[in-house]
Amino acid sequence: MIKAISTALCCFICLVVFGQDGWSELPNAPSGIGRFDDVFFINDDIGWAANGPSGIVYKTTDGGNSWIQQFSPGGFYFRNIEFLDENVGFLGSLDGIFFKTIDGGANWIPVGIVPNPDAICGLDTVGTSTIYGCGAYFSPAFIIKSVDGGDTWTFIDMSAYAEGLVEVLFIDELHGFASGNGTNGGVVLETFDGGTTWNQIFISDYPGDYVWKLQLMDNNTRIFGSVQSNIQGKLIKSSDSGATWEQWDAPEEFIQAVGFINPTHGWMGGHGTGFHRTTNGGLTWENMNLGFNLNRFIFLNENLAYCSGETIYKFGGTLSVSDFDQVTAQAPDLKITIAPMPIVDRLNIEIEYQHTDNLLLGLYTLNGQLVERLTRDRIAGAGTKTYTFEFNHPAGSYILDFHTNDGRRTHTIIKK
Repeated sequence: MIKAISTALCCFICLVVFGQDGWSELPNAPSGIGRFDDVFFINDDIGWAANGPSGIVYKTTDGGNSWIQQFSPGGFYFRNIEFLDENVGFLGSLDGIFFKTIDGGANWIPVGIVPNPDAICGLDTVGTSTIYGCGAYFSPAFIIKSVDGGDTWTFIDMSAYAEGLVEVLFIDELHGFASGNGTNGGVVLETFDGGTTWNQIFISDYPGDYVWKLQLMDNNTRIFGSVQSNIQGKLIKSSDSGATWEQWDAPEEFIQAVGFINPTHGWMGGHGTGFHRTTNGGLTWENMNLGFNLNRFIFLNENLAYCSGETIYKFGGTLSVSDFDQVTAQAPDLKITIAPMPIVDRLNIEIEYQHTDNLLLGLYTLNGQLVERLTRDRIAGAGTKTYTFEFNHPAGSYILDFHTNDGRRTHTIIKK
């Protein structure tokens, strides 16, 4: 995967600072089928996009001007897609199956790994034959690794370092980072020996936080990260390879995508927003009124990048902000019923699912401290499910955090 943005980008910033950004929605990209969780380009022209809830892979060979549907097996939520070269690629799902292609995505076959990963949330290819993967946003945390182009795999138990992992990003075959959720909050881990040992280099303040995405630039000395939270999303950044960190408020709680073009100018977005821009390193953010449901930025060079969300977005040229189309889409919602309210001794929840899904349900105090992880449930398809929990906690108000493939939602409940 492309890891860093050259400092030569600074010469391009003069076009951006004075009121213009180069992001636009690709007019012929697929849309209206749910969120694209990932997009990956092997060069300026050839790329793939993986749709989550619809479970479809698309390919472009002309820089996103046109797309063809390649793979739609049904019953899968595709989280990420990554290629070693124009032929060999990998596709992660949240449904217990990991796929590989050797013909550029025309055909995909399941990959056998022991033990079999329950779900894969992050992928990164490095060099000519090394692939790392991680998972999942729900427990247990793990890393998978192949050094022979995906023919054989090593499974690394990461439960000593994290509860769930969502991102993996390597500088070379041995030196890399992983991020996700730990006991005490969002976590960033670093390894220098190919994943055998790890050091924690960042931890956030709240147990419900996740460090969702990472970006490297300036010869890998500068690190940006997005912290998804049910209290306040954050931009985290380090200018000394992770030795020290700064934190700034992000545009929303459930922030996920992060991408910077130089140390001060970048963009963030998440399940509830489109592109937000900062030109002062994250101190303030401007809503660009473009896009929705963002998850992944990928930068190819100083004037070309892509982003996945409700469709695929491209960075290039000097399109004026005033030319952006206003997007009014809303996040897909779950119908959640909690009864009776206030709670006496039992918590009863009914959820109407729209598709195959995963649920991670947590109980928090009003200031974001984890009280209890209530359940992790895999949902086989659309339909209604009922959950009942003994509620032996003191009287007062609490937050229920519903974390699914479509994002996070919070509901305040009261114990009598």
